[in-house]
Amino acid sequence: MTTYSVFTRPTIMALAVASSLAASTVFAEEAVQPVMAEVHIIGTAQGGYREKASVSAMKTDTLLRDTPQAVTVITRQLMDDLAMQSIADAIRYVPGIVTAQGEGNRDTAVFRGNSSTSDFYIDGMRDDVQYYRDFYNIESVEAIKGANAMIFGRGGSGGVINRVSKQADWKPVREAVASIGSYGHKRASVDLGGAVSTDMAVRVNAMAEKSGSYRNGVELERQGINPTMTLRAGKNTSISLGYEHLRDERIADRGVPSLNGRPYNTDVSTFFGNAALSPTATRVNAVTAYIEHDFGNNMVLRNRTRIANYDKFYQNVYANSAVNATTGILEVGAYYDATERTNSFNQTDLTFSLATGGVTHKIAAGVEFGRQKTDNIRRAGVFAGIKSVPATNPVYTSGVSFPTPTTSNDSVANVASVYVQDQIVFSPQWQAVAGLRYDRFSVDFNNRLATSNAAFKVTDTPLSPRAGLIYKPIEAMSLYASFSRAYVPRAGEQLTSLTANNRAFDPEKFDNVEAGMKWDVTPVLSASAAIYKLDRSNVVVPGALAGTSVLVDGQTTKGVELELSGQLTPAWSVMGGYAYQDAELTANQSATIRSGAKLAMVPKHTVSLWNRYNINQQLGAGLGLVYRDSLYTSTSNTVALPSFTRVDGAVYYRLSKQYRLQLNVENLFNKKYWASAHNDNNITPGAPRSVKLSLFASF
Repeated sequence: MTTYSVFTRPTIMALAVASSLAASTVFAEEAVQPVMAEVHIIGTAQGGYREKASVSAMKTDTLLRDTPQAVTVITRQLMDDLAMQSIADAIRYVPGIVTAQGEGNRDTAVFRGNSSTSDFYIDGMRDDVQYYRDFYNIESVEAIKGANAMIFGRGGSGGVINRVSKQADWKPVREAVASIGSYGHKRASVDLGGAVSTDMAVRVNAMAEKSGSYRNGVELERQGINPTMTLRAGKNTSISLGYEHLRDERIADRGVPSLNGRPYNTDVSTFFGNAALSPTATRVNAVTAYIEHDFGNNMVLRNRTRIANYDKFYQNVYANSAVNATTGILEVGAYYDATERTNSFNQTDLTFSLATGGVTHKIAAGVEFGRQKTDNIRRAGVFAGIKSVPATNPVYTSGVSFPTPTTSNDSVANVASVYVQDQIVFSPQWQAVAGLRYDRFSVDFNNRLATSNAAFKVTDTPLSPRAGLIYKPIEAMSLYASFSRAYVPRAGEQLTSLTANNRAFDPEKFDNVEAGMKWDVTPVLSASAAIYKLDRSNVVVPGALAGTSVLVDGQTTKGVELELSGQLTPAWSVMGGYAYQDAELTANQSATIRSGAKLAMVPKHTVSLWNRYNINQQLGAGLGLVYRDSLYTSTSNTVALPSFTRVDGAVYYRLSKQYRLQLNVENLFNKKYWASAHNDNNITPGAPRSVKLSLFASF
């Protein structure tokens, strides 16, 4: 494990200048204008708030209206207009997905009632370590909902989030953004690229940020750089190479505890535990290679490789109990956790078309091989003093040490997968999709603290099907019904939870049945609706006899999702969604967690709506709201977060052809609300009114 000194302080401008110098040679010959077909790596960006197609959801370049499942795409334009920088920012506008707290050190999404820290991908490749992702080098974010194992492999139980990265091409790009804002926010980013020759293009994205927080003692510092290169290796072959280095250091903030079934009523800035003793740091170093060859006659071969090393640690001193209603006292807890993982994945996909009589087929077939080596250790906190603090002054001031490992393990996971999918067009009105994936997922696990059964191996070989039927009453509209299945192996989503007792159980199973409608209302405006039922089974719960476990049906989520994206008029752009979710346990899981309990972090109703209106060529304004219904923080159903409505706004002003100013105001009316939770006593208060001023420059 690497040991980090937290919050080293390189300057923002130093990184921006260095990136500019590194890319300056790219633009020595602007006159080079090659003629080359556009290369689609894993998705495309159309501009505006509406996306027409995706490669990720079907493994083929398919219109979203011909994709038989709910897909929400957050475009680069929407990210810029709302000053989005994180997965949590994007989820706010995705119906059916809610962000959870993630203990203040990682992205956590609740997909149709299923919480996950591993169902994250970049350009279709697994990016499953627990950390906070940034959007500085991202073109769009795709939320692909429902069980997705046929396309993405193990996991994908309730959905996945795939980031589509910026790639080098022959279009000149010279952009920079600098922003300042509330709570000491400072950030700068650059995006520089273009043609070196008729056969080579390069691009560099870089970012640096140093910000404080509305929470006492909380701050973050992060830097990232992502150079990419695209080569034309012959008439019909392209090669894209990339490298990313990301460093993220911040304070792990686990929020406030509860009292009498509600979040403890305190100032939103109050930190419970000790901020100075709660550092977290992540290093990501990733190398990617994409090769695409067009054989002609609609046959394309793609090979993608990603090798990534993740080094992550966090320690935290946090609220570990509810506030005692009589004494006003709560207990604090502490631990240290470090994970190092190296992911190596290679995917090969072949897509081709053929006709049999009056029926056409678009066939995708492929294989994936992967290896994940993980090393994890957790150490319990030992308190120098009494670990109880008053809720009125909840900062623990005595020392904490971390001498004793509570878990220490290493593992190697090997993945081999093969899949085939057929998109069938029977007529202009009728289409179908059928696919099947076979995974062989094996984990060699070593518990370094165990005295017996320390090393063992578990292997799962699930088959994951998907099927869909599409009817198009008119070309611009589709009605669909679909079924898909996904599995989560017993190894656990982060490969650190295997024990000798649970290795023999079958993987958890997720079945998604869905029907919906997609309608391109105009060439620049799309609407969609979906109704679904997602069932989870093979959940391990304690058995009737002490020390035993059994498998039971776990939970079910029924829901409706509505979405609208695009332009109502040439001057008026919208992105909006509504979700209804009814999610509950279908079997008893303990003496206190009973069948019928509502799932954690699943509101019954959510609404989001963002509007941007361009008053003229220079001036524009944005206004949006986010509504979230009340929800429970855990399946104990003893602590609830109240509903809230938050209003955001923005003003856009173009100073000249090269420069524009943007002012974003979040929580315009300074509403006090509770944004997310990890459990009954780790609850994050929402930020008060926050202002961010950004300068966009293009050259």
